[in-house]
Formats: sequence, structure tokens, C-alpha cells
Amino acid sequence: MLELYHHGSSACAAKVRFALAEKDLDWTGHYVDILKGEQFDTAYLKINPKAVVPTLVHDGEVILESTVICEYLEDAFPEAPPLFPKGAIERAKARLWTKAVDEELHPACSALTYVLSHRHMILRNGAGSFEDFLKGAGADGRAARELKWKWIHEGLAAPGAADKIRVYDTYLKKMEGALEHHRWLAGDAFTIADVALAPYLNRLAALSCEGVWRDGRLPRVEAWFERVRARPTFHPAFIEWMPDELTAQMRANGAQSWPEVKALLAI
Repeated sequence: MLELYHHGSSACAAKVRFALAEKDLDWTGHYVDILKGEQFDTAYLKINPKAVVPTLVHDGEVILESTVICEYLEDAFPEAPPLFPKGAIERAKARLWTKAVDEELHPACSALTYVLSHRHMILRNGAGSFEDFLKGAGADGRAARELKWKWIHEGLAAPGAADKIRVYDTYLKKMEGALEHHRWLAGDAFTIADVALAPYLNRLAALSCEGVWRDGRLPRVEAWFERVRARPTFHPAFIEWMPDELTAQMRANGAQSWPEVKALLAI
């Protein structure tokens, strides 16, 4: 039995849902509302001490970290449709993309989401004092919370915030180059590389920032994402789990921030 602890807005959780759908595996979901702090519940912390989603439980065994979970699904269910290519070179190319996501793109996505969207919601609701904000740190720690406080009040002008947007743009351009000779990121077949990157382009789309690839700026990336969106696994993995109110808020907040992003990237 496969059990997935997840949340609709988590890019990492969406990646695992996408992998499960592509491998056509049945699973039981446990929705952890990270916006309400349910990831800090004592029962959940026993299976994921980091207080993050997703967490996979397979017949009682706990598997953590979204990339590791996707690799586990490939190993545990070899009879299901494969996510990893057969050739050694193609597998290495796919792993380079998943490594890039873990090391650079996901941290950039967290900052981008906070700066372009969450800060607007917090400011509308009243940010309060820093000490009050610090109390909700959970596993973040003081240094991370101090940085988020600056993101809230300074937006893209906050230390490092603009650099995160540039990191995102750098990887979009790398995707454009990789797609010059192939339909998918690691070759001619859809693989774990495409599964890994899809949540991060979907996040830009959710934040009304599709302008980073549209209007001829990155045409291969635009065509790739449309192919991803057209897969029958996309909607159940990404769209169905997003709360309607959160979807609307992120789209509106992103639209409010888009002119700054556009200016930063000189689009």
C-alpha cells in the first residue's frame, strides 16, 4: 500500500504525484495543510522530523525527500511504466536535471514564491512584529526567518531575492538549449527529468509569470510546457489538489509582482 502525505501547493509533492500518475500507481493520500501548520503536528513529525512534505509510506516503510521517493518508485515498481531512460548517457542527463532541481531550482522557487506571492498575503493580513513572526519559525530557525522577514517587507529588493529570479531564468535558458535537438529534456522520451522540472514551470504559471518564456522569448520551453500540460497525468497531479482560493491568490499576487520581474529580466 502506498500512502502519500502531501499538500496542493508544494512543488515537491506535485513532483511525486506526477511520478505516481506517470507510473500508473494507486495511492492513498493524507493531506497535510502546511499553510495551517499541520506539518508540525506531533504525529506527523514522527514520520518526517523535518516537518515538510511529501512523505511516502510503502507498506509501513517511510521514504523521505521527493527525488529519493521518485527513485524509490522506479526501483520498487519496475513493472510499471519507467521514468528513467534505459541508456546510461540518457540516465546521467536525467539525473543532472534532478540534481539541479534539488540544489538550486527548488531553493530559488521557495524564495520566488514568498517574494512574489506570500508576502502580499502576509502584508494584507498584517505582518505584526518580528518577534511574533519568529515564533512561527518551526524548523526554519532564526536566520531563515530573518531573511523571510526581509522578503516580506522588501520584496525583490531584499538581499538575494533578485538573484533567485535570475537562477530561475538561467535554468529556463538551459532548458531551451537542451530542447533544441530533442522533444524532452533528457532525449526523445519523457523521463524523470521532465517530471522534476514540471512543478517549477507550473509554479511560474501559477504566479502569472508565463511571460518569462512566452512571445518568442523561449519558444522551445513554451512548447515543452504545453506538451507537459497536455499529458493526461498533469491535471490530477497539479491542478486538482490546489485549493481554489489559494490558486486565485497566487495568480493575483503574481500578476501584481510581474512588472518587477519583467523589468529585472529586461523582458
